Amino acid sequence: CVLCGRTDDCPEKYGEKRTYVAYNLTFHYYCLLMSSGIWQRGEEDEGVDGFLITDIKKEVNRAAKLKCNICKKKGASIGCVAPKCKRSYHFPCGIQKECIFQFMEDFRSYCWEHKPVQKFPDKESRGTSQCTICLDLVEQLPAYNVLKSPCCKNAWFHRECLQYQALSAGIFFFRCSVCNNKDKFQKEMLRMGIHIPEKDASWELEENAYQDLLQCYQHCDIKRCLCKKGRDYNEPDSKWEIKRCQCCGSRGTHLACSSMKSWEQNWECTECRSILAKSGNYSKQKKRSLATSEKTDGTSCLLEEPSPKCPRQSPGSQCSFLRSPKIMCQNNLSPCSHLELPASNRVTMSLPPRMSNRNCSSRKKHLRNQRREVSNILKELKLQVNTKTTRLNINAENIWNSALKGFRQRNFSPTNTIEIKFTNCKNRSKTDTSTASKHHFFQLLMLHLQNSSLFEGSSAKNLSLDFQAVKENLYFEAGKMIAVSLVHGGPSPCFFSKTLFNCLVYGPENVTPALEDVADVDVARTIKMIKYANSLSSLQSAIHDCYDFLAAAGCLRPITSLCDKNMLVNDILIHHVIRRIISPLESFTQGLKTLGVLEKMQMHPDAFSSILCHRPERLSAETICDLFTIHSSSDVNKVEGADFWMGYLQDVESGESVVTLEDILLFVTGSFSIPPIGFDPEPTIKFLHIRYPVGNRLFNCLELPITETYEQFKNTMEFTIRNTLRVERE
Repeated sequence: CVLCGRTDDCPEKYGEKRTYVAYNLTFHYYCLLMSSGIWQRGEEDEGVDGFLITDIKKEVNRAAKLKCNICKKKGASIGCVAPKCKRSYHFPCGIQKECIFQFMEDFRSYCWEHKPVQKFPDKESRGTSQCTICLDLVEQLPAYNVLKSPCCKNAWFHRECLQYQALSAGIFFFRCSVCNNKDKFQKEMLRMGIHIPEKDASWELEENAYQDLLQCYQHCDIKRCLCKKGRDYNEPDSKWEIKRCQCCGSRGTHLACSSMKSWEQNWECTECRSILAKSGNYSKQKKRSLATSEKTDGTSCLLEEPSPKCPRQSPGSQCSFLRSPKIMCQNNLSPCSHLELPASNRVTMSLPPRMSNRNCSSRKKHLRNQRREVSNILKELKLQVNTKTTRLNINAENIWNSALKGFRQRNFSPTNTIEIKFTNCKNRSKTDTSTASKHHFFQLLMLHLQNSSLFEGSSAKNLSLDFQAVKENLYFEAGKMIAVSLVHGGPSPCFFSKTLFNCLVYGPENVTPALEDVADVDVARTIKMIKYANSLSSLQSAIHDCYDFLAAAGCLRPITSLCDKNMLVNDILIHHVIRRIISPLESFTQGLKTLGVLEKMQMHPDAFSSILCHRPERLSAETICDLFTIHSSSDVNKVEGADFWMGYLQDVESGESVVTLEDILLFVTGSFSIPPIGFDPEPTIKFLHIRYPVGNRLFNCLELPITETYEQFKNTMEFTIRNTLRVERE
C-alpha cells in the first residue's frame, strides 16, 4: 500500500486492497478513505469512487513527509482532528493503538487520547455477560474492544463481532441483535468507529438464496401411506394428490391415505389437531371402523389413528395378563426388511387387553402421557436434522474431552446426522451399529454431566459455580450437548432440580428456591440456624456468627422481630442458589436453545419436566410388549411364538430368568432404556425358522426362533442374550 507501506490483504480490517497498474498505485481502501488531505472531488464513476488519481498522488507525496507517531516511519496520512493535536499515523497503526475512525460525514479520525468513549452510569452493575453475537463471555467494562448497545440495558458486544456483522448485514440490515433498533444503534456504532458499508446484506446478494421458499411441501406423513409409488408421489386431481395441513402447511397426506373424497375437505395434522383440541376449537369427527372404511383399488384405507370406540378383536390367547403386542402379517416377508409394508397385505390386530391394574398410581399414568407428548415434540424438532453426516471420534475413557472436541470442531452442526466412532474399542465396529454407538455415547455423556463439577446436589441437581468452566464456556457446551442428545435420540439428563428447571422455563427472577437446593453443607447449616431460631436473641446470635457470610452475600438487613428471619432466609437462598450462578445459568440457557429445545420447553413445561426432573420408570413387560410390533409370515389368527414371547416377558419381569428386560432392549437396540424421542426405526419382531434369536440393531429388529415348546424358546433366548452381552462387555 502506497499510504501505509504494508502488504497485508485483510478487507475486514483495512478495506479492499486495490491495484491500478496503469498508474502504478496499490492501496487499502480504508487508508485512502481516512487520509486527511484528500476529498472526493470527482463523480462516483471518476477515478477511485470519486477520488481523482491526481489527488491520490498528491496525498501520497504529502504523507511521505509525515512521520507516524506510533511506528516512527514515514507515510502517516491520517491526523487526529482534535484541536491542537498534531499526531499523525498510518491506518493499521491507528487500529493497533486503538484509535477511532468514523466512517461517516467528514470521515474523522481520533487518536488514542482524544477518541470518543461510551458513558456508563456509576450505578450500573459490573461483571460479565455474553456477547449476543458470538455468545462468548465479555466483561462489562468501558474498553476499546467492548461496546455496549445504546438501546438495550444488558446488551454487550465485542468490537470485532460487531464489525463482522456490519460488513455482512450492510446499512439496510445492521441493527441491535437484541431489540432490533436500527437508527439509534447505527448512530452510536458509527460514532464508535464501526464501518457500516452502504450495500445490501450478503445473504440478499446470494444467487437463488430463497429458492427453497418457493417449493411447496409435498410429502405424505400418514403413519401408513397407501401409495405404492412412495410418500413423495403427488398426482394432481387424483386420489394421490397431496393435501397439506390447513393450519401449519408443514405436514401432508394423500387424499386416499386419509379417506378424503375431494380436495375441498379440510385436513389437520396430528400436532395441530392436538393443539386445537386443547384450545376447544376442534371437535373430533366420528371415524369409521376398519371393516366399513372406504375401499380404494381393493385396499383398505387405514386411518391415521384407530377409533377409540372400536373394540379390539381377541383370538383367544392364553396370556391375558398383558395387552398383546401389535401384530403385522404379510406373505413372503423377507427377514428384517426395513421397507414399508404394502397396505394391501397388512392388517393390524391385537390380543386381549390385560386386566386393568387398579393399583397403578395416577401420577405414573400422568408422567407416561407427558413423556408421550415429549416424544412427539422431539420428533418434530428432529425434522431439522439432514442427511449430511458428521463423524465424532470418541474415547470412552475420556468421554468429556473427546465430546467437547467433537462438538467444537469446525464442521460440526447440530442439524447434521451424527455418527460415532469409538477410537479406543477395536471390536465395537464388528458387533455394534452406528445407532447403538450413538446411544452408548449419549448415555456416557449424560452420566458424566451428572457427576461433573458443572452441577451440584445429590439426586436433584442445580448448576454450580465453576469459574474455570465459565471462562472456557463449558456451561454453554453442556446445554448444547443435552439439547442435541434429546433431538438425536439420546437419553435425557433426568437429574434437573425443580428449581433449575423453573429458572430455565420461567426465568430466574420468577423462581423461589428451597432449602433442599443448597448443596453446600456450611451454607445449609447457616440457613437452618437462622430459620429455626426460636427467639429474637438466638436469631441475632446466629446472624452475628455468620456476619461475614451475610455481608459478602449482600443479605444483611435490620432485624427487629423474629418474623424477619423468613425474609432473611429467602434472601440467602436467592443469592446462593440463583444470583451466585447467574452467569453459568445464562450460558447454559443459550446452549439449550440449540435446535429449538428451550423454546419447546417453555411452551410445554409439564411435559419436559417429566424427562428432565424425573428418572424414567423401570421397564415392565407391558412396556416392552407395547414397544415391539410383530411381523409374521403366517395367518394372523395363528401367530406362532407370540404366546411364548409374552410368557417369556412375564418370566423376566418376575425374576424367573437370568436376563433382565433391560438386557432384552440392549440386545435389540443397543440401548438399555427407551430414549425420550423413541426409537427410529420402531422396534419390530419377526418369527422365523432359525435356531437362535438375532438382534439386528441397524433396524431395531428382533428375529425370534419358532420352537415346539416354551422351554426350548426360553432356553435359546437366555443362552443367546446372556452370551452376546457378555462378549460385548468383554
